[in-house]
Amino acid sequence: MSDNKKNWVKAEDVARLAGVSRSAVSRTFTPGASVAAKTRARVMQAAEQLGYQVNIIARTMNTGSSNFIGIVTAGFDNPFRSKLLSPLVHQLALHGFMPLLMNADDPDQLAPSLKQLLSYHVAGVIITSGAPPLSLAEEYLQRKIPVTLINRHADLAGCDRVASDNQQGMQLIAAYCRQQAWTNIGFIGEDAHNFSTGERYKALLSAAEDFSLSTRFMTAGGYAAGRAASCELRHCQALLCATDMLALGAIDGLRSLGSHHPTPAVIGFDDIPQASWDPYQLTTIQQDTDGLAQQAVDLLVTRIAQFDLPSRHRAVPVKLIVRNSA
Repeated sequence: MSDNKKNWVKAEDVARLAGVSRSAVSRTFTPGASVAAKTRARVMQAAEQLGYQVNIIARTMNTGSSNFIGIVTAGFDNPFRSKLLSPLVHQLALHGFMPLLMNADDPDQLAPSLKQLLSYHVAGVIITSGAPPLSLAEEYLQRKIPVTLINRHADLAGCDRVASDNQQGMQLIAAYCRQQAWTNIGFIGEDAHNFSTGERYKALLSAAEDFSLSTRFMTAGGYAAGRAASCELRHCQALLCATDMLALGAIDGLRSLGSHHPTPAVIGFDDIPQASWDPYQLTTIQQDTDGLAQQAVDLLVTRIAQFDLPSRHRAVPVKLIVRNSA
């Protein structure tokens, strides 16, 4: 009778072939552990020859921690958050961590998802914009699990924040509007309590005191909201939108009015892939997703090593991308 049991290569097999101790194999595959260069080379050669892979589950059971990082996000259909995930995963891999993605769209699933992440003994958690209430972050911090927020705000001990420089972004837009001699400006934002919308609106107010400003906050963000708001603000010379999705909706909303209406310029914020599509060619503020990911992971990794550091905040520079919409 055939034996269908999987014959996994164990650390002991690698140690035997390399002629080293079992603990030397463990140190070789533990990020940051001390091991002699010659020993590391022998272990890696033996591991390659045998096809050895670290048993993450066994390590977690032995040490009480893992190399898993929880990424908590919502709105998987949001192009900006999708664009951010790729560099986040890449940066985590560079530090020897593996992502566990948690969808926070459904409030009823928050508690079960929290327990699920905890069951993996995650080493840290990254919470992105659009994710659930910050009470979730407090749950992790109470367990001494480091948390980094991206484009969100919280004044929590043990919690670090990374955000695009909204002040710089709105200053760039205001300067561009003055250059174009636009003084009658409309602002379209998501709910005023939304962190990014609120930050960008406050920055616009301080950067554009000499403008005549009309505002429209939408209880539901996204393309449809931008389309609806643009029709109400069509009298403006330029529409400044808190996100690119609002801006894309605004462009189509203005087009639906017909050519007999003057068409305001439209400027977005994010630089999602659709912004450069031919039907839109959206002028926008480009968020540096690579920079956001790098800074977020760097903060998380250093806090994993030393949880009691003071809370830190880093602003990532942005830039204005001029296309045909404005």
